[in-house]
Amino acid sequence: MGFPRHRPRRLRTTPAMRRLVSETSLEPRHLVLPMFVADGLDEPRDIASMPGVVQHTRESLRRAAAEAVEAGVGGLMLFGVPRDEDKDATGSIGVDPDGILNRALRDLTRDLGDDTVLMADTCLDEFTDHGHCGVVDPTGRVDNDLTNRRYVELAVAQANSGAQVVSPSGMMDGQVAAIRDGLDVAGYTHTAILAYSAKFASGFYGPFREAVGSSLEGDRRTYQQDPGNGREALHEVRLDIEEGADIVMVKPAMSYLDVVRATAEICPLPLAAYQVSGEYSMIAAAAEKGWIDLPTVVLESLVGIRRAGADIVLSYWAVDVARWLT
Repeated sequence: MGFPRHRPRRLRTTPAMRRLVSETSLEPRHLVLPMFVADGLDEPRDIASMPGVVQHTRESLRRAAAEAVEAGVGGLMLFGVPRDEDKDATGSIGVDPDGILNRALRDLTRDLGDDTVLMADTCLDEFTDHGHCGVVDPTGRVDNDLTNRRYVELAVAQANSGAQVVSPSGMMDGQVAAIRDGLDVAGYTHTAILAYSAKFASGFYGPFREAVGSSLEGDRRTYQQDPGNGREALHEVRLDIEEGADIVMVKPAMSYLDVVRATAEICPLPLAAYQVSGEYSMIAAAAEKGWIDLPTVVLESLVGIRRAGADIVLSYWAVDVARWLT
């Protein structure tokens, strides 16, 4: 009988062999942990649609952040959740030095220094009473250029509070250029910009709306991207690179792996991808039902995002995964 010359199974015989020839690695340093800190809480509050994720108090945030750094997680992305009564039409509490996000940034800067990369969400949706990512004009439309001016104020306030990376996520035209100019004029030339370059109008954000106490009515389809438009996503990425982004991001990750791959092929910058709340919650719910093995599927999902080309992955499992890997 003829024996096959090519036997790929030879390289799968043992865990050591498989590790030796693995094409894609997943390490704690690749992971960023998104974290929510809420004003007015006495203790952490569970997020019902995201099992295992909470809105932190300032003190519980400090403890959880220290644990993440100890586990080896590469960075932290902070989202602030103000009291409802502090929200207004322009999101002014986000700019206020005494706003919850800016206070939390100062806390972690004091605690952690340069032991981690401290990132801040640079958007208005958590802070506005209408829940949109920008300033709304009298017709109900988000005013692109007025919103960009607000983003500059947000970014400068966050940099002043200790954010090493500001992260504009509103998908306004020209937001990266406006923020870069504003940071440089304010003396924050060292502050990096992680641009949400290809952020799609996705149904997978549902649990996140609970996490940040969103006041949104309607949708964000006039500024977030149409899920069917891959070429447009690459156009947005190129624009952000031209405008001075330091890192670009695709969001969501798992349903847009083709966009992650296409972006990796054209982008000279580090590429991030966000495993968003709905992707997290689907896996968590299936695991709770006993339908899947949680660690196996979580690791597979993150390796898939890395294999598609992401250098950095934002995931609510970042700490768990870091511990599994060590």
